[in-house]
Amino acid sequence: MDLDVFVSAHRAEWDRLEALLRRRRALSGPEADELVALYQRTATHLSQVRSAAPDPALLARLTPLVARARSAVTGARKASWHDAAHFFTAGFPAAVYRSRNWWIPTALLCVVLTAVISWWVGTHPEVRATIAAPEELREMTRPGGQYEAYYSSHPAASFAAQVWTNNAQAAAICLVFGALLGLPVLWVLFQNVLNLGLGIGLMTSAGRLDTFLGLLLPHGLLELTAVFVAAGTGLRLGWTLIDPGRRSRRTALAEEGRSALGMAIGLAAVLLVSGVIEAFVTPSGLPTWSRILIGVAAELAFLSYVFVVGRRAANAGETGDVAPADRPVEAPTAA
Repeated sequence: MDLDVFVSAHRAEWDRLEALLRRRRALSGPEADELVALYQRTATHLSQVRSAAPDPALLARLTPLVARARSAVTGARKASWHDAAHFFTAGFPAAVYRSRNWWIPTALLCVVLTAVISWWVGTHPEVRATIAAPEELREMTRPGGQYEAYYSSHPAASFAAQVWTNNAQAAAICLVFGALLGLPVLWVLFQNVLNLGLGIGLMTSAGRLDTFLGLLLPHGLLELTAVFVAAGTGLRLGWTLIDPGRRSRRTALAEEGRSALGMAIGLAAVLLVSGVIEAFVTPSGLPTWSRILIGVAAELAFLSYVFVVGRRAANAGETGDVAPADRPVEAPTAA
């Protein structure tokens, strides 16, 4: 293909298409028909250039032009209940499943670090002495103390809302700010691991580990899993900046970022469930075994959702990104 001849032959059509797209007033009937025809021809031109002579400068002009024309011709698509249903039955579980190689190791590492911290605090009196005075530690760990009273210190409904808001914010920090090379994610994980390790260690030293686990496990299994998923996804997003793979760094970050923002919505729903359990089940008068059973059931339901529904959706090509028609056309890059 002779690019100079090709550009000379079609430049007037491209200029006319740009002029129509810049019109501030509504197009007349003939102008609208002309816009559609020019859009179709320009899209064909773009395809020809990409396949025969992928000149970066020409592609840089035609690609956004076709994208704008497509938007003008098709109009903005409004979200529907079908989109929401598709997100929760395919997009979200597929995104969680695809990021499993990040959040599962993150979860395992955090569990190990929590065990180390709790052992260190529980078996070393000198460490506990640096945390608080003996009287304060007894107040925290005694029957009816701060650790137990925390779950019934506020009305259940407001407590559920507070817990959900705090956890959703932590998950959002992991997902959104993971692009900063994952550093905010590591800070959120450190805070969670440290607080959990201290609680287990202090209650172990007081001989009340069973009570603490009875309060933690009903909601903590699902809550911590959601945090680990958010953290692993945030770390994956940060790694995308370092190694985007075969995609351009801009394209890779856009795709993974859109998927991460979608996961923030899905995880907010998961954390809402854990918040309800924490507010209504954890402090309830149910036997410890039944409260834990509820937490285990919620955790198994989520894992089944991810590894059955999510795996099926991922194998079908679902990535958790928005629909192809809603994605911006990426600017081409020179080889």
